[in-house]
Amino acid sequence: MAEPGTDSDHGRTGRRESPDERADRRWTDLLQEVRVAQTGSQVLFGFLLSVVFMPRFAQLGGFDRGLYVVTVVLGALATGSLAAPVAYHRIFAGHRLKPQLVDAAARLVTIGLLLLALTIGSALLLLLRTAIGSAISGWITGAVMLWFVSCWMLIPLRHRWRRRHDGACTGAPEDAPGQGSHPSGFGGDGPAGRPP
Repeated sequence: MAEPGTDSDHGRTGRRESPDERADRRWTDLLQEVRVAQTGSQVLFGFLLSVVFMPRFAQLGGFDRGLYVVTVVLGALATGSLAAPVAYHRIFAGHRLKPQLVDAAARLVTIGLLLLALTIGSALLLLLRTAIGSAISGWITGAVMLWFVSCWMLIPLRHRWRRRHDGACTGAPEDAPGQGSHPSGFGGDGPAGRPP
């Protein structure tokens, strides 16, 4: 007989939730994340669309016009990826595929965040080239993108590694409930498989 707080033969996890409850929780978490990212993506994309109608745009050189086109395309791709969970939900609704929906949507949101970071970096480079010239704008943009990589990836991965390392030092199993492996290659608890 299973002890209280452990996994049982009823498909319960360390949070004592069924697979369906877990999928519902992960979907709700994912939607909250998408709301934050979508707002930034949509505001930036709207700004980028208006730039072409400004008088200064006609004065841009060939490189900067090309950079603008790349930035707008990246912004459109980011917006599409971050809005994709809505389409997935419409297609999957009523087919009892919530776990698959969450996994697929989480992957698209991860791609959307990467595209959003590239859009921001590209837009920043374009704006800085226009404002202060090309000599230092690349260095500033590179530093900002390094900050994005640190905030969005390196620091969270470091915290995750420390949590697993601390668990290994205390004798806790590496694949404790809520920290198990996941087909996406990330832990299985939060959206995109990352622990909350």
